[in-house]
Amino acid sequence: MTFRKNYDIAVCGGGIAGVSAAVAAARRGCRTVLIEKTLQPGGLATNGLVLVYLPLCDGRGNQLLFGLPEELMRLANKYGPCRLDENWREKNERMQVNFSPASCVLALDEVLEDAGVDVWLDTVITGVKMENRRLKAVEVFNKSGFGAIEAKCFVDSTGDADVAFLAGNACRNSANAMVLWALEHRGEPGKDDIPQDEYAAGAIPVAGSISAAMRADPLKKLFSDEPLSGQLVTRFALEGRRRYRRDLARLGAKKTSRFPVALPGQVPLRRTRAIAGRMTVTDEDEGKSLPKAITRLGDWRGRGRVWEIPYPALLPDNVEGLLAAGRCISALGSAWEAVRVIPVAAKTGEVSGIAAALSVRRNLTPGALPFPLLAKELQAITPPEALPRACKEI
Repeated sequence: MTFRKNYDIAVCGGGIAGVSAAVAAARRGCRTVLIEKTLQPGGLATNGLVLVYLPLCDGRGNQLLFGLPEELMRLANKYGPCRLDENWREKNERMQVNFSPASCVLALDEVLEDAGVDVWLDTVITGVKMENRRLKAVEVFNKSGFGAIEAKCFVDSTGDADVAFLAGNACRNSANAMVLWALEHRGEPGKDDIPQDEYAAGAIPVAGSISAAMRADPLKKLFSDEPLSGQLVTRFALEGRRRYRRDLARLGAKKTSRFPVALPGQVPLRRTRAIAGRMTVTDEDEGKSLPKAITRLGDWRGRGRVWEIPYPALLPDNVEGLLAAGRCISALGSAWEAVRVIPVAAKTGEVSGIAAALSVRRNLTPGALPFPLLAKELQAITPPEALPRACKEI
């Protein structure tokens, strides 16, 4: 090993869940590192150009997600053009907003810096070190060479449960439809060719011109029957761009007023690997109060649909010293689809960061953390009406 570093908490994966986990832990006084394989935080929200911050509400005028999910929603356009409509309740709309991915990157950099998180970009996790069932270190590679990052507690926010997978925890796979997100410039139909020296100006996202070209493949089972692999990621990325080229080729002369500005730097697989946890959220749990629930959330697919996430769904079944956050928590089917999105990832990230900090402070593993301690922390950042019953009853 070229180097070895030690922290209280190591957050693996710098998407929205990872940023939330790292910020929550660092704000509670823990020496925290965030390890990200790309050069930008935000994951699919930024690198994947998925520029819709889905609802924090239940679709019936009730905000359910507070804390870092709301903070990051408001920060996403700090350097961008869009703003949350504060009259969303009166207009019978949803508490959501579009954002500029580049603006979001700058804001996430800032919130991580302000929290005192040690950020390692362009750093790939290559392996793990275990003692019995306890995760002790992740092995990494970057321009300094091979190294090891040791910590008292880890958060797997890779989106693909990479750390849990490398540690030997059982994981589940899911089907994925072909989707591509791209930023486009869209001018007025029939507009004359844009002069060469105006291309850059025409590509700058401004109010009203941020658009996402979302290409859904009718062959829904294209990638449904194989587990996550390096080859799957490559084929998914290439096939998405191939189909986008085909779509753009149909434009003909219109390509002077509509053309691609940015393509995703991260493949938009929505559900890849998820941990097998100590509890699993399933389709039967919709609308139910669950034991040890840490949050309530609205379902972005329909008004009035509400889920809860239990704390044990963040705990891998067979690895100690590790929490999961984001789309790789323990969920199945329709429940997995409800919890995989940006605002919920921010919430499970925040909770994992809080739980990690509480565990480190008491020299416990996350699995041994008494739930009432966590519930009290959540009571302090969530209005009573939005809390799950399990947190209210503490």
